[in-house]
Amino acid sequence: MYKEMDKEYVLHTYGRNYVDFRYGKNATLYDNNGKEYIDFTSGIGVVSVGHGNETLSKAICEQANNIIHISNLYLIRPQAELAKKLIELSGYDMRMFFANSGAEANEGAIKIARKYGEVEGEPKRYKIITLKNSFHGRTITSLKATGQEKMHNFFGPYPDGFVYAEDLNDVKRLCDDKTVAVMIELVQGEGGVEPQDKKELYSLVDFLKTKDILLIVDEVQTGIYRTGELFASNLYEIEPDIITVAKGLGGGVPIGGVLTKLKDIFSPGDHGSTFGGNYLSTVAGLSVLNILENHKNKGLLDENMVYFSDRLNQFAKNHDDIVLKSVGLGFMRGLRLNSSEILTKIVDKAFENGVLLLKAGRNTLRFLPPLTITKDEIDKGFERLEKCF
Repeated sequence: MYKEMDKEYVLHTYGRNYVDFRYGKNATLYDNNGKEYIDFTSGIGVVSVGHGNETLSKAICEQANNIIHISNLYLIRPQAELAKKLIELSGYDMRMFFANSGAEANEGAIKIARKYGEVEGEPKRYKIITLKNSFHGRTITSLKATGQEKMHNFFGPYPDGFVYAEDLNDVKRLCDDKTVAVMIELVQGEGGVEPQDKKELYSLVDFLKTKDILLIVDEVQTGIYRTGELFASNLYEIEPDIITVAKGLGGGVPIGGVLTKLKDIFSPGDHGSTFGGNYLSTVAGLSVLNILENHKNKGLLDENMVYFSDRLNQFAKNHDDIVLKSVGLGFMRGLRLNSSEILTKIVDKAFENGVLLLKAGRNTLRFLPPLTITKDEIDKGFERLEKCF
């Protein structure tokens, strides 16, 4: 019944698998027939503290019984608390604006950069350089910021001012007197789970400082401990001018945000959001951060990341006829396969065997498990995946 209802009334923007999940416990989901699935996707990197997390659920329910939403015209206590906690955990000297998604966060980052280019010196600067294999969202502007040409069909004309570099080294060649910012992902998610090279990154960071060009790091997928530290920027030991965050911050409740060293760049009215940073989403964000901070401090996050990495690397060695290499960092991992056709078959076969997986780029099998996944769930997932190969 629900499948037909979905097909009749919902726009067909997804290639859906019509499974009916009813409940979950950490990295394990159960459908309406009671079948068990190990979730190596966490809702595309969103369900950071697992399904059915009692601490998060309690925080959401308690807040829903009081205030879900007022507006940003008034003080929102948990919004201030969440901004403070995020910034203190990051170690960066920044201020924060809250939105509802990664695309909105990236829009905010672009607006910050563009205003900086407008008000700071002559000539006025507006160009933003991104990478050709990047992904920054699906609004008109964030889609244009995305460097993948296939994403630009149908929806033009697009805003001007975006330039695409082949890689970090190519960025320097493209910078001119109209360039105001460079926007990158430290691990490209949709682009194939590809981490940036540290040496190339440090060279770029030094170059941008000499040119007064802002560095925007899109941490929508890499942020909130996904790569082992709060931000991948912390892991790479750099300090961006602007950071965007979303996905795992709310544990499933929609929330996004942009953090910036340019503390006074916006004036009242320059930017805003009706829902961004409301009581419900920021209480959820606080709960998620507390859970993951505790998980990190106990050593469980790092321990299980190493365990997952060992299993993944061994799996790649066992199937080197199909797997070219293991890629990624922390719990943002991938297996580069020798063809896109095999990738599709394995994702489908894994689902049949009770494992949820994702595709990335042309031929990468992507793993984004909940950050609280247990060793037992990791073992179950790889045992089932073994049958698919």
